[in-house]
Amino acid sequence: MIGIQLHHSKLWFAGINNNWKLADYEIGEIKESFQSIKDVETDRPEVKTVDMILPVLDSVANAITMKDGQLFRKNYDLLTATCNKCHTANKFEFNVIITPTALPVANQDFMPHP
Repeated sequence: MIGIQLHHSKLWFAGINNNWKLADYEIGEIKESFQSIKDVETDRPEVKTVDMILPVLDSVANAITMKDGQLFRKNYDLLTATCNKCHTANKFEFNVIITPTALPVANQDFMPHP
């Protein structure tokens, strides 16, 4: 899950900087991570709730495709809330995800480049 958390944070900074190529990459990484969890971690009970995140990921991806910053922020907030809802449903309510307030890595430029 730490990988998903890192991609979640990088997704935020890509989206608020209108770096739609990077945002698209990060949402793809998150989707891929959840698919891997479903494929590999089949014996863990919390895997049964992973599908609750998929429609929200699609909503964020749609905002990215539309290059709509306002819709991105709205759907990102929904994504974050859904992460926390899943954590609560699985008795991991102590793991609260928030919108990042600081860059997740110091060696990456989140501004769009040609």
